[in-house]
Amino acid sequence: MDQQLLVFVTVSEKGNFSRAAEELHMTQPAVSQYIQTLERTIGTKLLERTNKYVRLNKAGEIVYHHAKEILGLYTRMQSLVDDLTNHASGNLSIGASYTFGEYVLPHIIAYLREHYPLINPAISIGNTKEIETLVANHQLDVGIVEGTFKHEKLDMEPFSEDLMFVVVSPNHHLARKREINMSELESETWIVREEGSGTRESTDEMFQKFGLSPKKRMEFGSTQIIKESVEAGLGITLLSQWAIRKELTMHSLTTLKIKELPLKRKFSIVTKGDQFQTKATEVFIRLLKEKFSNLRKLDK
Repeated sequence: MDQQLLVFVTVSEKGNFSRAAEELHMTQPAVSQYIQTLERTIGTKLLERTNKYVRLNKAGEIVYHHAKEILGLYTRMQSLVDDLTNHASGNLSIGASYTFGEYVLPHIIAYLREHYPLINPAISIGNTKEIETLVANHQLDVGIVEGTFKHEKLDMEPFSEDLMFVVVSPNHHLARKREINMSELESETWIVREEGSGTRESTDEMFQKFGLSPKKRMEFGSTQIIKESVEAGLGITLLSQWAIRKELTMHSLTTLKIKELPLKRKFSIVTKGDQFQTKATEVFIRLLKEKFSNLRKLDK
């Protein structure tokens, strides 16, 4: 059954029998046979087929969702059994929200690959809400997110503090001021992340805390686009210290001098509360904690 589900998921994601066969190193007739057998087992058609496309029908969407979860559980089960006799090895699926995933995680992965070459990490980047969902559905071994949330199936463990600053172009009229009142920011154009993002959550919390209600806002789904937009003078934003290190060094962005800032938030490790962890997952989490524990010692 697990092979049938793997073939079905691959066909669904590739949208094509021949591409799925190539991915799985199988013949196209063999792929078709697996799909037909699965459909007979389930008792209904799962795919709509034409000369131009293959796509999921309603029943197929249900099976696809659960198949991804089942395959994730199967892989984790095999890894746990392998761990009984072997060193940390095998696949490790890591999810991270944008700030951590794009600006911090690559350095962690480089260290992991150097010291644990038998671990094969796969990285998924999304906003906090998306990573939470993937971990809950067994599609990720571990997630790293910013912001806060509550989920009955997930464990959330803060492991590092993040500092957030209001960022502008060096040519912005506020950049030349020695000290700025929070009230001055209300009339500015704010460039913010999308709903579900940890950075957006922090921005909304700041607005609420200081009674700000900016009328001019632009919403973008990428931190990089926001930085480019701020640099071009389109507005101001709130970003993590990790996201702006290079730009501050190059003087293409600058932070405003505001008495109430920087804001503080937590980076947290997210895992499935009711599952065993592979050695690879345990090693990765330990490395995270050690790295940021050392950073805190250096800051003191």
